[in-house]
Amino acid sequence: MLKQLKFLLISFRPKQWIKNLFIFAALIFSANLLNLPLFLKTLQTFLLFCALTSSIYLINDLADLKQDKVHPEKKKRPLPSGKLKPSLAIAAAILLALSSISLSLLLGSNLGLLFAIYFLLFVLYSFILKKVAILDIFIIAIGFVLRVIAGALVISVSLSHWILICTFFLALFLGFSKRRHELMVLGDNHSLHRVSLSDYGLDFIDQMISVTTASAVISYALYTVSPETIKHFGTDKMFYTIPFVLYGIFRYLYLVYKRKEGGSPTEALLTDKALVLDILFWVLTILAILYLIPK
Repeated sequence: MLKQLKFLLISFRPKQWIKNLFIFAALIFSANLLNLPLFLKTLQTFLLFCALTSSIYLINDLADLKQDKVHPEKKKRPLPSGKLKPSLAIAAAILLALSSISLSLLLGSNLGLLFAIYFLLFVLYSFILKKVAILDIFIIAIGFVLRVIAGALVISVSLSHWILICTFFLALFLGFSKRRHELMVLGDNHSLHRVSLSDYGLDFIDQMISVTTASAVISYALYTVSPETIKHFGTDKMFYTIPFVLYGIFRYLYLVYKRKEGGSPTEALLTDKALVLDILFWVLTILAILYLIPK
């Protein structure tokens, strides 16, 4: 039983919880990071979202059992490898989904509704939507946007449309990069793992990566210098963070094209020292501009 619990925890994909840090965006960019009550509400939302996304990961693994067995890496996961019983995974997925959605309602009815929408959207994604080329990437990007919105709902602050636009384009960039990696790794067997991959091609994905790269960079640059941003923060110094965003995206492109990585943005974030340091300096620069440098 202990082994089953161990494999269940692995199937929760705790490394992927780093994606849920997008929930803290509203807290940081509303200059409320030092507000303890709001920080605790955001932290609670983050933890509940980790439970919710883990339920989705379990459902996704159950839906992809056959396809994951032909993937060189995913076949090692507890469910496709046969180490975890599907019945236990189903029970855990239901429990995590119901508990996270129920507890999110205690933090606000709108937040609970968002949790329910996210869950239903990604259940549909697991069984249907991920089979449709381009739409599959859009759903993933919407998931990141919903994380940012969740962080704003729980502390009752309005979000700049620029934040949502930047998040959406960045997520599209990462999504297309991941599809490129899957095409490279799987070769002629790509359609056996993911149906939508048969509708992609390296040339097409490379074009999409170019478009989303430019869109992410330009939207972030416009955000930092927009009159709305300057008025909101009371400073025009946010443009100093642009070089870190540029380097981060260029570094990720280097990992995708030169090192043939990019299959897991989370893995790259946790293992690539240059990328980790760049994001750390980006965060520290933002915190210094918003909280330390006199306006």
